[in-house]
Amino acid sequence: MAPETGRRRGWFRFFVATLFAAAAVAGQISSGTNNTTAAVAVNVGVIVDMDRADFAGQVWLSCVEMAVSEFYGSHPNYTTRVVITARDSRRDDVVQAAASALDLIKNVQVQAILGPDTSMQANFLIPLGEKAHVPIVSFSATSPTLASIGSPYFFRAVQNDSTQVHAVAAIFKAFGWRQAVPIYVDDAFGQGIIPSLVDSLQAVDARVPYRSAISPSATDDQIGEELYKLMTMQTRVFIVHVSPDLGPRLFVKAKEVGMMSAGYVWIITDGLTVFLPSFHPSVLRSMQGVLGVKPHVPQTQAVLNFTTRWRRKFQRDHPEILDANLNSYGLRAYDATWALAMAVENFESDKTKKYMVGVSRNGQNLASALLGTSFRGLFGGFALEADGQLRASAYEVVNVNGNADRVVGYWTPPPAVASQLGTVIWPGDPGAVPKGFEIPMSGKKLRIGVPVKPGFREFVSVSTDPETNETTVTGYCMDVFEAVVKTLPYALPFEYVPFAKPNGESNGSYNDLVNQVFLGNLDAVVGDITIIANRSNYVDFTLPYTESGVSMVVPVRPDGSKNAWSFLKPLTWDLWVTTFLFFLFIGFVVWVLEHRISKDFRGPPSHQAGTSLWFSFSTMAFAQRQNLVSNLTRTVVIIWCFVVLIIIQSYTASFTSLLTVQRLRPTVTDMSELLRKGEFVGYQEGTFVVGLLNSMGFSGDKLVSYNSIEGFDSLFRQGRIVAAFDEVPYIKLILAKRCSEYMMIDPTYKADGFGFVFPKGSPLVPDISRAILNVTEGDSMTKIEETWIGKNNKCPESSTSPPIGNQLGLNSFWSLFLIAGVAAVSALCIFSVMFVYEHRKLLFPSKDDLHSNPSFWRRVLNLFKTFDEKDLKFHTFRDDRVGNEINLADLNVMTSPSTFSVETTEFPAGSSQKPITPPLDSPSELNESTEPRVGEINNMDSHPNSSVGGVIATADGEIITSRVF
Repeated sequence: MAPETGRRRGWFRFFVATLFAAAAVAGQISSGTNNTTAAVAVNVGVIVDMDRADFAGQVWLSCVEMAVSEFYGSHPNYTTRVVITARDSRRDDVVQAAASALDLIKNVQVQAILGPDTSMQANFLIPLGEKAHVPIVSFSATSPTLASIGSPYFFRAVQNDSTQVHAVAAIFKAFGWRQAVPIYVDDAFGQGIIPSLVDSLQAVDARVPYRSAISPSATDDQIGEELYKLMTMQTRVFIVHVSPDLGPRLFVKAKEVGMMSAGYVWIITDGLTVFLPSFHPSVLRSMQGVLGVKPHVPQTQAVLNFTTRWRRKFQRDHPEILDANLNSYGLRAYDATWALAMAVENFESDKTKKYMVGVSRNGQNLASALLGTSFRGLFGGFALEADGQLRASAYEVVNVNGNADRVVGYWTPPPAVASQLGTVIWPGDPGAVPKGFEIPMSGKKLRIGVPVKPGFREFVSVSTDPETNETTVTGYCMDVFEAVVKTLPYALPFEYVPFAKPNGESNGSYNDLVNQVFLGNLDAVVGDITIIANRSNYVDFTLPYTESGVSMVVPVRPDGSKNAWSFLKPLTWDLWVTTFLFFLFIGFVVWVLEHRISKDFRGPPSHQAGTSLWFSFSTMAFAQRQNLVSNLTRTVVIIWCFVVLIIIQSYTASFTSLLTVQRLRPTVTDMSELLRKGEFVGYQEGTFVVGLLNSMGFSGDKLVSYNSIEGFDSLFRQGRIVAAFDEVPYIKLILAKRCSEYMMIDPTYKADGFGFVFPKGSPLVPDISRAILNVTEGDSMTKIEETWIGKNNKCPESSTSPPIGNQLGLNSFWSLFLIAGVAAVSALCIFSVMFVYEHRKLLFPSKDDLHSNPSFWRRVLNLFKTFDEKDLKFHTFRDDRVGNEINLADLNVMTSPSTFSVETTEFPAGSSQKPITPPLDSPSELNESTEPRVGEINNMDSHPNSSVGGVIATADGEIITSRVF
């Protein structure tokens, strides 16, 4: 009887309040004595739930009444007066809410309806309002699905839930969480937010692996059962969007089952956050560390004054209610009523006839007036968009701490962004930010799918014990994955699930196996799974743990380069030619620098040429015997010997390697050759390589598959293929076992290597990827490779590209030749300048010598002839110079010199005198002495104008000098 009595008392108070409101409006109408025309009453209905435990219906109705009273108190001269008629929707009863709306429309003939409380009730009332042309103005129905109805008579004076999901997504972005499970009430209010929530989370790279829907009438046991199910999952971030009467029971139960401990994250929407002050302290103790979002209420003086006025009025009207709280929905109700009163005053209407044939004649005009209404309300600027929705506004991010919530951040609509969040108190562990997921120890193990195939068992091997029927999975990929799991900072229980048919054969391709993760049949896949773009559209891959790329493998044959001309192969032809030309050039430079000063580089031309070439080429063996007397020559030769030493040593090493090391050459070096000849090529069965080959231009009838190393080898031995294409990890395994038979040929076509497969948005991917880096950079990866790939490798080294030979080219030595060339040319230039300067009078004679007037080319020829002579001033000819001096005083000849000529001496015409030349003695006499001989001079005195010529020569006939007396 007590609940029934309380309900009757509530109804009595509701009825009395309605009478007082009507009397107040009537008094306002009658008190308008200053107006020549009485104000017109406009009926407006209000539908709220008066049986809520938090007394929200009474709070909101009081705000509506205050709005009407204060609006007309501020505008006493207005010609209209809104008259409020309230109805009770009775505990979210949609039928009762619809009946109340019909009563207001038909019997009270209201021009508009404020309310109802919930989105489910509003979903029923909107069609009624549209049919009767009665605007429905809601201040608490937030479901986004209501906007999709598209009724011109529905107006929402509260934020759409699709706005607050962006604030929730901003929290995810701030903390880097990758997954979330929404917990929502299974009605229009809860279901409406899910599409917008999922989209906003995806925008920040977060996923929703599971959705938990709780019935509005769920018992505590049913709530606990659902929570236990959530505990077995990895995700530890929950977004709660339930009604205020369901939320407290949910969190009390979560506290009871241990889900408010460290590692858990709870985020509540404004459907709960705005009612936090109304919750019992025991409920708040169960919600410690919860984050929430709610509309930001500007703490203006108007809001503070209104809160004070409302509290006095509510306590006066409801003295028996002691713990009622004014929330943002009450402020929205106040602003909505104020907007409706302004629209009623502004629209043009027939104020004498309100209805005609059950349809409001003023509904369309009132709806248009509402869209054009704007003012500064308690929530700030009030303005409706063209679709009747309130413009987006800012949200607060709050954190439950103690018996209250405190603001830790703000979010404003774009282009503004979320502010930096302050210190957050988390459930169970106030100081540590939860990572958002955890592998439940009491939950199921991760089901790790593994491929099954007959070959390449070094990577993945699945075997079954026939006696125990126990399945064992081993291999390179398994060892890498297990090493990665060991480095994780938490336990990761798992079990291998072979992707096989009952008879043990493979159950499909690699794409089929990856698709099992997308379908949710497997939690992950571990094996030789290549990361490719098409697969990444449906699943997430970790970082690769193997080398990437696809290359060509071909057989090799012995190098047939060992023959009679093998000695030429260590050097390329351009290096051979350059070296030979430099030998000639260096020989020429040495001859030029030594010819005038060294006896070794004089004599007949053939002798000089042979000596120069001999000297130059003998530097190869450092066997030159000629004495070098010029410092310029010595500098050039030292540099050239260094160049020759480098070339000889390099040649020796290359030639030795050519003769002693066995060389294998590929049978094919270019893929275009295969395409041009239409050759058959092989590929590994079940891999993506076949698609790559098709894209390269290989036709399907030219492709032959293999599934093991033995099958690979058999295709080549039978001559069915001339080349094979495979991924680098498989090629490394093949070469480790057949390094003397096959070779990998560049180029390597891009691929991303092997990776582990997880569902889209899995929080394990970042941790596994970081662990892969730690493993691949350490010693454990080397040991795993040696165990599975390198343990059978008997070859010291396997080439990964076709051999191009060990020939030495000019590009390796051009700098040495440049240095030697610059040194030689510089020495030539220095010598030439010094020689020309020393004998400049031969090119540019003085005025006294110009009477003979020799031509320029004659003077150049004389210069070259002088170059061909010995330089008697040089110390190497000092003995010759002393023995060959002529004492002209002994000849008792006194005369002045006349015209000088080396070859002949001209005498005046008609003269009978001729040059006196030394008589040629017998060969025996010439051998006895090399002293110069002087011819006799006759009739000198009788011919004063004549010239007498003489030649001084050694016994070997070489001219030392010529004189004219």
